Amino acid sequence: MVFINPFAFGTGPWDPSNRFETSWLLPPFVLFVFRFLMCLYAFITLLFNIGYECQTDGCWEAGNNFSYFTVLTYWGIAFYFAFAALHTVTYATTGTPLLDRWPRPLQALHALLFTSVTTLPFLVTIVYWGILYDYGSAWFPTVYSGWSNVSQHALNSVFALFEIIVSCVRPAPWIHAFWLVFIMALYLALAYVTHATKGFYTYSFLDPTKVHSLVAAYVFGIGIATILIFAIVWGLVWVRYWVTEKKMGKSGKIRRPRIGGVDLYELEERGQQNNTSLVLK
Repeated sequence: MVFINPFAFGTGPWDPSNRFETSWLLPPFVLFVFRFLMCLYAFITLLFNIGYECQTDGCWEAGNNFSYFTVLTYWGIAFYFAFAALHTVTYATTGTPLLDRWPRPLQALHALLFTSVTTLPFLVTIVYWGILYDYGSAWFPTVYSGWSNVSQHALNSVFALFEIIVSCVRPAPWIHAFWLVFIMALYLALAYVTHATKGFYTYSFLDPTKVHSLVAAYVFGIGIATILIFAIVWGLVWVRYWVTEKKMGKSGKIRRPRIGGVDLYELEERGQQNNTSLVLK
């Protein structure tokens, strides 16, 4: 079972049909361009925010942003698309993505990173617009604050939807849900370390003096929401896989279904069956 050894990497073949570098809809070069542009936009947003806050509030205040889950997940999006673009362009130019040459632990972590950037942005969007945003006030007071918040609390989910819908990646192993909850627990620890060292709560619902006994409810609620979002994303990816590949026969642009007489899709299916204890991929 998948939860018996949560640190196993599996022994089957790694992504034999190059799902992490291909799309059922876009050729590899076009997929690379989209991923590169998303990477560029995410990094520009993050670095501009740092520069703007250094100018207005001081670089110490800008450094506090690294305590916010929104910002940390946005950095995850930026780095995911950077590596995804790199792997896609190396596949498009050489036929062998750089990811295939990495050690198995790094391959597994890339798979987990894919799962995180297709799951956690929805959590950020839901919590911000559902709990934190003040609907009783006017829209954001400045163009900058409007752009920054929409970029980090709305476009983040657009980026996630792009990967869910356009890529060829199959549904994540269920053990990834465990690791996502573990990541959320680590962030909770970081939030309270931030309060202990810097004197502020990153999110008001973590402040026991304001929400009293509801802190535990919020914490468990967000943990449950993480699992539910993971399950919904898993279902969306499965539906995309079933519709595009099983029904429409679109197995991917410039994919290599057979090399040396070996059917890579059959090899992939065997790998899926043999890697039931696989944690990260």
